[in-house]
Amino acid sequence: MRFQTPLVPARLIRRYKRFLADAGLEPSGEEVTAHCANPGSMMGLATPGTRIWLEPNDDPKKKLKYGWRLVDHENGHFTGVDTALPNRVLRAALQAREVEPLAAYGTVLPEQRYGEKSRIDFLLRQEGLPDAYVEVKSVTLSRSPGRAEFPDSVTARGTRHMSDLAAMARNGHNAVLFYLVQRTDCQCMSVAADIDPGYAAALATARRAGLTVLAYDTVITPEAVTLGQALALCEDVT
Repeated sequence: MRFQTPLVPARLIRRYKRFLADAGLEPSGEEVTAHCANPGSMMGLATPGTRIWLEPNDDPKKKLKYGWRLVDHENGHFTGVDTALPNRVLRAALQAREVEPLAAYGTVLPEQRYGEKSRIDFLLRQEGLPDAYVEVKSVTLSRSPGRAEFPDSVTARGTRHMSDLAAMARNGHNAVLFYLVQRTDCQCMSVAADIDPGYAAALATARRAGLTVLAYDTVITPEAVTLGQALALCEDVT
């Protein structure tokens, strides 16, 4: 998925009120305020002085003229911080049948109601196969080299989703939890049980009920973000 407008580099000044970030554009130093499309803690990604990439816009309906899209680790690696982007990336990959475990499904329906007051990110259908309920999680946390982790803060919503997915699995459907790792520096995926023990326990229960867990990385540049390769699941997930 290509960004709609070319990204511009900046230095983070501060992130505040969850959805706002002040930054100094490079090389001018002009200070701007950007929308931060990430309600999580962004642990390790919001240190003042961090090099980031912003997407400008000229939409008169938007109050802010920039959106924060990437963290540049300045070692050849990037992290995507927009939590809305994984669904767009995965939708394109599912429609192109590029996700091998789900490639047999020909119909991709986004944002379908299911469970207890929930919406599934994608409902997949194909004649002769059980419906597949696919929940997508954006992963940006990494506290150990090469290891991606989720969540980066307590997530009551994520825990509820585990219960709903477990119910789908028990009813004979194909329930799938899809971790999309928006980092280019990780080789495996893990659950941050110390951050949210309730989520970790709910995931373990859902797996026993038949939930399938997939993790994929992403290819990230200041021009585009695309689906990468399957990642190994660390021992505490499997």
